[in-house]
Amino acid sequence: MSNGFSIRYHEVNVFSRGDGVETRLLVGKGCADETPFTSGTTVFPKGCGAPLHSHNCAEQVTILEGTAEAMIGGETIQLSKLDTSFVPANAPHYFRNTGDTPLVILWIYGARDVTRTFTETGETVPHMSSGDQV
Repeated sequence: MSNGFSIRYHEVNVFSRGDGVETRLLVGKGCADETPFTSGTTVFPKGCGAPLHSHNCAEQVTILEGTAEAMIGGETIQLSKLDTSFVPANAPHYFRNTGDTPLVILWIYGARDVTRTFTETGETVPHMSSGDQV
């Protein structure tokens, strides 16, 4: 096990997810293999968001910048800077940028091996794989 480490955000590889959406893996499988969780950020340009989906594990999402509409388990809410949401495993949800500036979220999954299931199609893909697009 490592003694810990620091991450320089702008040195982290960007995973492009379509429509200008960019994700960075901060801690998790492939960069910190001993951790029991996965964390990172996603930036949504104005008007963009993720489609309705669910994960195989619980997720915490904190708004770092911007404003969002979130739907979690059938309830729609408005969120702004530093608001935090908890999404149980397998709960359908989405986050969408409703502001005039980029929406930046910090997400933490309660697992190392994370999947995303798109509600509309039922397709399940590994998190941050080529099929994990918005």
